[in-house]
Amino acid sequence: MSEQIIQPSTLYIVATPIGNLADISKRALHVLENVDVIACEDTRHTQRLLSAYSIKNRTMSMHDHNERQRQEQIAKLLQEGKSVALVSDAGTPLISDPGFHLVRHCRQLGLAVSPIPGACAAISALSAAGLPTDRFTFEGFLPSKSGARQATLNDLASETRTMVFYDAPRRAIDTVEDIVKVLGGERYVVMARELTKTFETVHSDTAENLLAWLQEDPNQLKGEMVLIIEGHKVDPNKIPANVVATLKLLLSEMKPKKACAIAAEIYGVKKNALYEYALAMKTTL
Repeated sequence: MSEQIIQPSTLYIVATPIGNLADISKRALHVLENVDVIACEDTRHTQRLLSAYSIKNRTMSMHDHNERQRQEQIAKLLQEGKSVALVSDAGTPLISDPGFHLVRHCRQLGLAVSPIPGACAAISALSAAGLPTDRFTFEGFLPSKSGARQATLNDLASETRTMVFYDAPRRAIDTVEDIVKVLGGERYVVMARELTKTFETVHSDTAENLLAWLQEDPNQLKGEMVLIIEGHKVDPNKIPANVVATLKLLLSEMKPKKACAIAAEIYGVKKNALYEYALAMKTTL
C-alpha cells in the first residue's frame, strides 16, 4: 500500500505511544516525517520519539499555557497551505491534553482537521479491566483536593456506567480512600499503571482491598495511572415486583425513556430509578 499524500492546509491529530515506542502506526510516522511542522505539548519529550525513528522535522511548543496564542500562528500556517501535526506527550491528543481550542478554532475557520488513530491510555486500560464496556463514561482527572474530589464522586455515585479516570500516582492512596468513603469499600475498582511499559500493572479488587494493596506496596505509586470504577448496581429488590413486571412489558414495545415514564406515572415511583434499572437490565442481557 502506498503512503498517503500529506494534504495541504490540514491539521493532523496524531496519536503517539503511551509507553512502548513500537506502538505507533506507519501512517503516524509518515505524517510526522512529512508535515511542515509538528506542534508538541513538550518538544523535548516528542524529540525522543522522533529521534527513535530518525525523523528530523521542525517542531514548536503548544501546551496549556500558550495554546490561545499558538492557535492563531498555526491557523495562519494552515491558511497559507502548510500542514501541521499536533501531538501530546503520550497517547491521543485532546484526551485530557491540550488542543481543544486549536481544533475548534481551525474548524470554525473551515480548515481541515484529520485524526490519525492510535494509542489512548483510557481505552487501553478499559479494554483490559474486565468491566462492562458497552457503556462507559470518561471523567478525565479527578480534582486534586479531597473535598472537591469527594463532591465529584458523590455526583457520580448513582452512575450505572463504568467510569474511567486519570489520576496522579502521588495522590492515588488519597483518591482510593475517598472512593471508599463515598462509593463504599465494596465498589469494584481497577488500577492500570504504566501501561505498555516494563512495569505494567493492571490490578483489580474492591476499593477497600485495593487501598490496602497500595498502602503495602509503595512501588505501585509510581508512573502513569488510570482508575476504572464499576458503575452503580441498581438493586431490583428496591423496585416492587409488579412495577418491574410492567416495565419489562413496556420495554418490549418501546424505548426505555418512554417505558420508564409510563411505568412511573402508573405506579407513582421515581422515573430515574426505573431508568437506571432498565439500563442495568439491558447491560446484563
